[in-house]
Amino acid sequence: MSSTNNALLVLVRVLLSFIFILSGFGKLTDPTATAGMITGAGLPAADLLAYAAGLYELVAGLFILVGFQTKLTAWTIALFCVFTGLVFHSGTVAIEGWPEGALGWINTLNQIMLMKNITLAGGYIALAIIGAGAYSIDARRSAA
Repeated sequence: MSSTNNALLVLVRVLLSFIFILSGFGKLTDPTATAGMITGAGLPAADLLAYAAGLYELVAGLFILVGFQTKLTAWTIALFCVFTGLVFHSGTVAIEGWPEGALGWINTLNQIMLMKNITLAGGYIALAIIGAGAYSIDARRSAA
């Protein structure tokens, strides 16, 4: 692979890791909104799952950023994206007492979030197939 393509893979890893590093950090510092979504989906142990999701997202995002265990991590993130998209963003949102116009906006946003998750899954599958490239911990480990 050319040095230009390897450099572009660093950019890909930075862009794909950004959302998970920030989201994971946010969940770890304030899991309230995530715990509410987990409760709303009918899952148990909402606080514990919110912290677990935050820790996973932060660590997985950092792994992608530095190119460590990239193929495995990318596959797990792709599955995470599909799972969370289907569980938390595939249905209609109905909040008692909210005006119809606001619910329409929230449902549109929810559909966008589902499409974002599915699209991210595709990007992570591509990264899982291609790998982290020469400028990564994975490449240094395989060269040693």
